[in-house]
This record gives sequence, structure tokens and C-alpha cells, in this order.
Amino acid sequence: MHWRRVSDIDWERWRAEMRAAEVLVIENDRILLIRKKRGLGAGKINGPGGRLEPDESLEACGIREVEEELCVTPQNLVWAGEHRIQFLTGLSLHLDVFRADSIRGVPSETDEARPHWFPIGAIPYTEMWEDTSVWLPWLFEERRFSGRFLFDGDRMLDYTLDVCTRSEPAPVDR
Repeated sequence: MHWRRVSDIDWERWRAEMRAAEVLVIENDRILLIRKKRGLGAGKINGPGGRLEPDESLEACGIREVEEELCVTPQNLVWAGEHRIQFLTGLSLHLDVFRADSIRGVPSETDEARPHWFPIGAIPYTEMWEDTSVWLPWLFEERRFSGRFLFDGDRMLDYTLDVCTRSEPAPVDR
């Protein structure tokens, strides 16, 4: 594709090839992240999550993915925002992000991921997808967001991010 900027994409006609959910557990001034072992983003640190199954809600998807990847159940999920991500290869992803305030169980390593708790002030952004440093601070402030991102492989080429005040509704229809 010949996109260079997010504005080059017709977002009105854009359709995601993959729908997914990610859950970030924030508990006691720390965040539960994973080192992904396989699939999209293998080797990177990010929040647990994955592909939406047919007839599954986004919240149920997020819970299932955390259970599969870390053997724990996230508690008290709240929808935080969304990302519409376009890769130059053609892959397109619509990702809904949830925040959880605790987990039931003890995180365990699986075939898919290795769990890590990080203090909020020591998040390893350089080992994560580039867009994470753009939107994660807003999650900590409990602000809702909607981002559009353009990637060439692991490199973020461009983005836009809309952030709501705490009293505003979500910026984009889900």
C-alpha cells in the first residue's frame, strides 16, 4: 500500500480484518504485562489479549485471553478505548482496550506469554509497540481514547489520538 500518513486512509470505508481485545490490569501502582512468545508482536512486551471469537463479546474475549495467556481472571473490566491499526502489509486490526483493577489467581507463564508486573513509573516502552507510549498514560488517568495508527512492520509511521474528558462519552462508536 502507498499510505504515508493516517490521513491517507479512508477511515469511513476502512474495515478491520481482525477484531481483538486487550486487558491491562492495574493494581497497587503496578501494571501486569506480558512478554509475548508467539504470533503478532512475538518478543514484545504488551498487555494480554487477542482475537475475538464468533458470537463473543469484546469483554468476554478480553477475559478469555487473559485466562489463556496467564491463567488468571481479570476483575472489574472497564472499557477504556480503541485502536484502529493499519499495517502497510494490508493487515488491519480493530483493538478494544479494557482496564481491570485486580485479578483472581496468580499469573503463570504459558506457551503464549510470560507475565511481568511493572511499577507504573518503570514501564519498558522501548520493548513495546511504539503506539503504547502515546495512549497508555491516558489509561492511567482513566480517560477514554480512540486512536488510528499506521505501521510499517514494527515501526509506527503516523497516528491520531482523540482523548475524552472524564465526563465525555467514548470518542468513536464501538
